[in-house]
Amino acid sequence: MRRRDFIKAALVSASPWPFSVRAQQPHLPVIGFLGLSSPEAFSRELASFQQGVSELGFVEGRTVTTLYAWAHGQFELLPSLASDLIRRGATIIAATGTPAAGLAAKKATSTIPIVFVTGDDPVQLGLVTSLNRPDGNATGIYMLTAALESKRLELLHEVVPKAATIGIIVDPNSPDTERQLRELPKAASSIGQRIIILKAGSERDVEAAFASIAAERVEALLIASSPFYLPLREQIVALASRHRVPAIYFFRDFAVAGGLMSYGTDLPDAYRQAGGYAGRILKGERPSDLPVQQSTKVEFVINLKTAKSLGLSIPIPLLGRADDVIE
Repeated sequence: MRRRDFIKAALVSASPWPFSVRAQQPHLPVIGFLGLSSPEAFSRELASFQQGVSELGFVEGRTVTTLYAWAHGQFELLPSLASDLIRRGATIIAATGTPAAGLAAKKATSTIPIVFVTGDDPVQLGLVTSLNRPDGNATGIYMLTAALESKRLELLHEVVPKAATIGIIVDPNSPDTERQLRELPKAASSIGQRIIILKAGSERDVEAAFASIAAERVEALLIASSPFYLPLREQIVALASRHRVPAIYFFRDFAVAGGLMSYGTDLPDAYRQAGGYAGRILKGERPSDLPVQQSTKVEFVINLKTAKSLGLSIPIPLLGRADDVIE
């Protein structure tokens, strides 16, 4: 499929409203939903975003309509998808799944309101000039992701304290990677843990990284946060199971898919907040008047069934600290 055709298909395939129906609703405000992932991989977060919009009194198809543009993990498509949403009449853009979505939307327009969801500092990224006073056409939700890597390493170390080497898989294409590579070695040194960094920015790289795990005698694994890995969670969890390596992940979705543990932001809560901001802007508020919200709700999930299959005994105090235990 040619690149232009792919972009058109990405815009059309996930939209819940046929073009003919939308054409009959010319006066409805339009939310342009720009996502790095896919509707299948992002269904939980998407439902929460829609809930946030509906809590402001909007009803899909009656008082608002939504256009969806999914990049299916291809970062390079985000600028074109953002521009297409604008050409199709988006009243507001919800930029999700990665800081790159917010940056693509910001580059595409300086006037259409943008609500972003990011795990990196939006001020450092250049999305806003200040958290309290965004002072532009963008605002949104700043959630903890890369900032929790050190804590994830500590939790994994508690489960496998005798592991000689812990492997860390990072996405070299993620905006968070520089911070991860700076902070994780410091965290490992503070607990006396040897680590090895493995880079994986494609599906093929993920397979190769797990092959290296066996060769390097890695005894535990941390999957560093990256939006690229979320749609691949089934594959990554299956590879960890095949190699019988205990692993910790950055979102609950991985633990639900069979991963050993996850520690990270409550994604549905963050996206519900983002939907609420979109609704407030549609009602007339300006992004510059809406402070960037910091989503600090974090959840720790342990999959006890996976622990048993790996022959691991989870310390009782750690089980007591878990927000959810999957049995």
